[in-house]
Amino acid sequence: MAGRCLFPKTLSTHDMEGKVVIIGGGAAGMEAAGQLARAGCNVTLLEKQSLTGGHVRNWYHLFPDKRDSMEVIEYLEKHIAHKNISVLTGTSVEDIRRKHGSIVVKASDGREFDADAVVLSTGFDLFKSERKEEYGYGIYDNVITSADLELMFRKGEIKRHDGAVPQKIGIVHCVGSRDEKAGNLYCSKLCCVAAVKQAMEIKGYIESARVFCFYMDMRMGGAHYEELYRESQEKFGINYIRGKVSEVSENINSKLVVKVEDTLAGRPLKMELDMLVLMAGMEMSEGGRIIAENADLKTGENRFFAPADHHFGSNKGNMKGVFYAGTCTAPMNITETISHARAAVADVIYYLKEGKS
Repeated sequence: MAGRCLFPKTLSTHDMEGKVVIIGGGAAGMEAAGQLARAGCNVTLLEKQSLTGGHVRNWYHLFPDKRDSMEVIEYLEKHIAHKNISVLTGTSVEDIRRKHGSIVVKASDGREFDADAVVLSTGFDLFKSERKEEYGYGIYDNVITSADLELMFRKGEIKRHDGAVPQKIGIVHCVGSRDEKAGNLYCSKLCCVAAVKQAMEIKGYIESARVFCFYMDMRMGGAHYEELYRESQEKFGINYIRGKVSEVSENINSKLVVKVEDTLAGRPLKMELDMLVLMAGMEMSEGGRIIAENADLKTGENRFFAPADHHFGSNKGNMKGVFYAGTCTAPMNITETISHARAAVADVIYYLKEGKS
């Protein structure tokens, strides 16, 4: 059965039945590739970066169980170590077209890949924090992003630009999310819990540090997220201030001066901090946007790929034979991403078994 899908006898791999191209080698793409290969399909996995794994590689510990992200990477890498899978890294896709009953995937280097079905798992990009000039990212050395902080965790040290250990650290939620000026009205869903996780990790490295989270609303909508939030206050002493940061500047002592309104107390605050962490939200990836424009694939109000139906067609696109997996459709955590990829696999297999109808 190697290299063949479980189709009706009228179908054969000689007629290219069972060829699936997956665009994007993050968690969703790798999970979908592994599941489809084990179902007997011939899979080509295209990834624009030099390594598969996507954003998972950039995280140190995952919420809510503080698991090392490398454990997830190891699982996914074993998943795609299958004879039915061809992995091509350093390969960007710019267009998808239907041609004579099949689908042609065109790479930016001119190569073309024929497929019976395509799974788009182009994921997301983090909001570019320099677009919010009032926060000072790219202007002040000690304003960093959540992604920058994860790299510090991986290296085992948290330090200011001058090498000093910060003692007073602020975390700004919703950077680029729920922000009309940034053009993103939606919630990125994971910023709150990621901030809680990072605040606790900071205290694990610097026990004497004081950590302040500036939030709009605490949205802890996941299994064990609320418990993590409670633990952060009761065990780690994290301070939560409900208010939006309006301005960040730097004083003569290289301290960051943060202006924020405490909306619960009903008064403005001005604080000096050693470091400020910006929780960057999620946006549709640039690669996904290019494909959407060139292939005439529909996007929604949040500019992620728009599914055929939000309730019972979240894995289906508006082009026949094109399916979606993971955060190319909306912000998701890793658990949801993997589940969404498995659902896409079920839709692909049904589509192929029914003769691509």
